[in-house]
Amino acid sequence: MAELNTVARPYTKAAFEFAQEKGSLDQWSTMLSTAAVVANDSVMANVLGNPALTSEQKAGAMVSVCKDHLDEAGENFIRLLAGNQRLGLLQEVNAQFEQLKANLLKSVDIDLTTAYELDEQQQQKLTQALSAKLGRDVTLTSTVDKDILGGVVVRTQDLVIDGSVRARLAKLAEALNS
Repeated sequence: MAELNTVARPYTKAAFEFAQEKGSLDQWSTMLSTAAVVANDSVMANVLGNPALTSEQKAGAMVSVCKDHLDEAGENFIRLLAGNQRLGLLQEVNAQFEQLKANLLKSVDIDLTTAYELDEQQQQKLTQALSAKLGRDVTLTSTVDKDILGGVVVRTQDLVIDGSVRARLAKLAEALNS
């Protein structure tokens, strides 16, 4: 996984800087996410993995499927990736691009897992508290998992805060067994 991150980084940086310079971050975000979904499709994955096809043919297949969502620069980016045998990086490039965009816009997506459904007021309070703590605008996605018994689990890009009762019980059991 770290290798994909490293190899994708220069492509992501180039795309991000170009999009930022042109004022088209949202458009590039859409182009990259579409291309990543297409590249991950099982039929397209077979096409892209076919050693009998040239880089140009693979790029042509991607561009023809994504045509309605790509501008000229997006097509050139796909062709560049294909020429360097890097179309398999599209999902990682997309993820890194979104992270750079979120950092620029001072926003963060947070996945919240609770044992019970939170009402609107509770979600707003939690969003405000996390926004103040992280110094960013927070977009909260909430899911319910009764297995955590109580408390919350907060997940974002590189941060996990496990305040669940299940985690506390596991720590207690570990302490008792040592």
